[in-house]
Amino acid sequence: MDCNKWDLSPKEAIELQKQLAGQVAIKPLPSRFKVIGAADIAYSKTTDKLIAVMLTFRWPDLSPLESAHIISRAEFPYVPGLLSFREVPPLIETCQKLIRKPDVLLCDGQGIAHPRRFGFAAHLGLCLGIPTVGCAKSRLCGEHAPFSLKKGRSAALMLGEEQVGLVYCSRDGVKPLYISPGHLSDIPSAKKLVSRCICRYRIPEPLRFAHNLATRLRVEMAGKQ
Repeated sequence: MDCNKWDLSPKEAIELQKQLAGQVAIKPLPSRFKVIGAADIAYSKTTDKLIAVMLTFRWPDLSPLESAHIISRAEFPYVPGLLSFREVPPLIETCQKLIRKPDVLLCDGQGIAHPRRFGFAAHLGLCLGIPTVGCAKSRLCGEHAPFSLKKGRSAALMLGEEQVGLVYCSRDGVKPLYISPGHLSDIPSAKKLVSRCICRYRIPEPLRFAHNLATRLRVEMAGKQ
């Protein structure tokens, strides 16, 4: 089943998600790799355009390597649970602009913590053929037990009887992150990766830089209107 199908109705997109979810491989991230990437999307309401950003960093010191972005019109409507059909195509194009592709990619979105086990990070990873980890700032689905908001604490994120991710506290007293495997990753290795990317802020450093760049480009684009 081809994951690069975009000209679909929302109903068709849901059916494709169900089919592609079976192709997602849940396995530990590579124990050794050299380049970590971060992907983020910003949306400009005034222009109805998406700013797709992908940055890469050396691993494990997180020193910057490359930055790429594209600006494109949103071709798929905003439908919760189907955001990957809106956001993955420009990110695939953005990744193609990089000289050195990431070995592992952090995504600002859900992996398998998704009603159909096929969120943004899972879709992007399957299309690119690289390991991805979803690290979202809010919950899309699932339930978890209460836990203390102390740095390093976590709780299983359950969807029915299945664990689809973790709720993870990256800093004392702040809102948690929602970590889930995308493609070619699993929950333990995804948690380890995210925790190693946390520095002074709530968000992992690669994703924080990607978010800041996407936001700056959106503001600059709005200023030109």
